Amino acid sequence: MVTGSNALHRWLPTGGGLRDEDWAGRHRLMTRLLAAILVALVIFGALTDELGGGKLTTWLLLLILPCVVAAATLPGRRLPSIFVALGFTMLCAAFVAMTHGQTEAHFTFFITIGALALYRDWAPFGVFLVATTAHHWIFGIFDAELTYGHHSAQTHPLFWAVIHGVAVLCAAAFQIVQWRLTEAEEERAQENLDDREAQLTVAFEETPVPMAIFSPDGRVQRLNKAYKTWLHLPDDLPAGTMVTDLPIELADPAAPRVFDQLVSQEGSSINLRQYRRKDTGEMLWVEVHGTALRDRDGQVRVVFVHCLDVTESRRHQEELQQQVRHDALTGLLSRSAFENDLAQLLGGIEPVNVIYLDVDRFKSINDGAGHAAGDELLRGLSARLAATVPAGALVARLGGDEFVVALAGSPQAGARVGHAVLSAFTEPLEIGDGHLQVSLSLGLAAGHGADRADDTVLAADTAMYAAKRAGGNRMQIFSDDMRVEVRERIAAENRLREALAGDLTETLPIWWQPIVAADTGLVVGAEALVRMCTPQGDILGPGHFVPAAEETGLIVPLGEHVLRRAVIRLLEWTDHLDYVSVNVSPRQLAEPDFVPMLANLLAAHPALDPSRLVLEITETALLSSSVDVRERLETLKGLGVRIALDDFGTGYSSLTWLQSVPADVVKLDRSFVAGLSADPRKASIIQAVLWLARSLGMSVVAEGVEDPADWHALRELDCPSCQGYLFGKPMPPAAFAAFLQPAANRQEPLRLVS
Repeated sequence: MVTGSNALHRWLPTGGGLRDEDWAGRHRLMTRLLAAILVALVIFGALTDELGGGKLTTWLLLLILPCVVAAATLPGRRLPSIFVALGFTMLCAAFVAMTHGQTEAHFTFFITIGALALYRDWAPFGVFLVATTAHHWIFGIFDAELTYGHHSAQTHPLFWAVIHGVAVLCAAAFQIVQWRLTEAEEERAQENLDDREAQLTVAFEETPVPMAIFSPDGRVQRLNKAYKTWLHLPDDLPAGTMVTDLPIELADPAAPRVFDQLVSQEGSSINLRQYRRKDTGEMLWVEVHGTALRDRDGQVRVVFVHCLDVTESRRHQEELQQQVRHDALTGLLSRSAFENDLAQLLGGIEPVNVIYLDVDRFKSINDGAGHAAGDELLRGLSARLAATVPAGALVARLGGDEFVVALAGSPQAGARVGHAVLSAFTEPLEIGDGHLQVSLSLGLAAGHGADRADDTVLAADTAMYAAKRAGGNRMQIFSDDMRVEVRERIAAENRLREALAGDLTETLPIWWQPIVAADTGLVVGAEALVRMCTPQGDILGPGHFVPAAEETGLIVPLGEHVLRRAVIRLLEWTDHLDYVSVNVSPRQLAEPDFVPMLANLLAAHPALDPSRLVLEITETALLSSSVDVRERLETLKGLGVRIALDDFGTGYSSLTWLQSVPADVVKLDRSFVAGLSADPRKASIIQAVLWLARSLGMSVVAEGVEDPADWHALRELDCPSCQGYLFGKPMPPAAFAAFLQPAANRQEPLRLVS
């Protein structure tokens, strides 16, 4: 239950509540009004010449002027405001007296009570009420004619003094109500302000981001906990601490100060600067987010900043850039960094030499000694290469065992560096506890102009492949003839892309070459061989586009197309053909999606016996493949297809491959077959291969049979199957289907192709 005093406190204003500057402004206004009205009343008295020619004017000056002086000079609030109230009381009383108590003159008391309410203080307000009542009472008794302008009040001055006091009090009551309502609104506004300030304080103090507030001249006004912790500052800073006193400074003294920029510019800004700790010298990267808060006149009131220490992220970014720019294994430039730097180097005055390097037979070394030894080889090679080339040359590892060097200078200077590199690797590299001799194939090309980077590297790459084809361990300089080869390679790639984008059955038709039983000459299988039909109607052999497909990776969709057409033809020729062979490139074999693609293809044709599909893989493909060959082939055989080892005898370790590769068919290379009838040594080799293949459960197909004498020799050696122009050249599907019919109907050997 609310007590009486609490209820009174609730409904009455408390007084005060004005800020010092607000109270001073109101008091100054009231004092000036008091002085101005005093002067006006003195003039009014002099003009009306009331009461003995200015006698009242003299009393006004004697009584009210001290009130004006006291109001203007006394310290504090209460006494000056009381003297203002007394001064106004006497002014109102004097004006009533000058008008002989006219009722209208009493209106000044009601005006004054409203003016004194500006103080929002009970002291001047109460003094005026008491003084007004006392004036009406005392002066009404002693000189009623000067106080009241009517007979009733002159006859009963005490009664009318009470009437006037109550009237003034009622007028004051409305001021009190307004005063109290204003206080209530201000209290609510202050509560809201306090809540917001508390929230902002919590947000400012508890946020983990270092924050600070500075005055426009750089004095520290407020720092949050995170800021103090960040800079190891005490909880209480000395008064007048400046921003320049903080324990960090710009790493570059000549750089413009962030604080000065924040003060001078409009709105918010973000500045990234490197700072140095004054005590330890530690370097910091700081992202300063700042805002200069301005008043209505555009003057800066405070500067608010929050600082993000991005030193760690900056270091991490630099490490990432280092990783992006440098190869993780060798520490040389990465491909992307080399391409960027080469473009800048080519934009210089001098021509630039690009040397493309590749390790000869690296895969054999890697497989034989292990991947760890291969990595150590690449690191040792990189170190020796970097030590051999001139200072300032760009040295990069492009991937695998391919490296590239770029340096400015004449072509002769580039050639000297290339020969120096070859000479540097005449000595073996130290690998682990032993030594390993390696050789390199180098291609050299020169270029000029930032837009020639790709062409120059491609030219050097082309020259390197020329060196490798010539036997390796040498350098080949790019020539115009090679440029023609490059243009032809690009043209072949474009033709292949256009063909793959069209109707594959029309643009990339599959032709078929028969495989026959050696003893009867009857067709037992066929090899699928892709061709390209140009827009002009020309038919191109695989040599015109398969190398480009291998280099660009387009061999993957091309090989899938051949496999799909082979499956369709197997189903179509079920009654006339035992199997179809399809060549699989190293790129296809290494593709992780190759086995799933083939599995889906076979699953889509459940009527097909998978063993009727033979995948031909060259020994070269096995040597260069980046996957576990045996595991991949076992997975393929798990699908039911058969594996053929193509071009057998052209590799480095054919007999070893026969034992280690899970093949079903061995295809003897044409180099062993041609001239077989006249060369007993070839017969001995083929006989050995046939014996080994039979002992391992494999079949054999002799390729490149063109001479009837060689066919006869193969039959004498009991070779199971043959393939070659003697039995039929590759032909389109329709021609091959017609080719099959006579043999199927007559069960007779095929006519030999003349």
